[in-house]
Amino acid sequence: MTRRKVVLAYIANDSERKASYKKRKKGLIKKVKEITVLCDVEACAIIYSPYHPDEPEIWPSKEGAVAVIERFRRLSEMEQVKKMLNQVRSFY
Repeated sequence: MTRRKVVLAYIANDSERKASYKKRKKGLIKKVKEITVLCDVEACAIIYSPYHPDEPEIWPSKEGAVAVIERFRRLSEMEQVKKMLNQVRSFY
């Protein structure tokens, strides 16, 4: 059985949108966990929710996210640009 193609469009129904958000957030965090384990890389996720605007969801922890971001910031500007460009190129 194949999956049907998901139409990417704004979900007008509030309860459906919130349910979809929760499922996709859970899936995104699962993928970040998997990539850290399978590829032995440091990664973090920071998700700002319209349902909890005061506090973002941070994985693995606030301290872990700060460590990953600080490590990236310690790179030279040229290295930062290289890493950002590599990420963009992989999507196209």
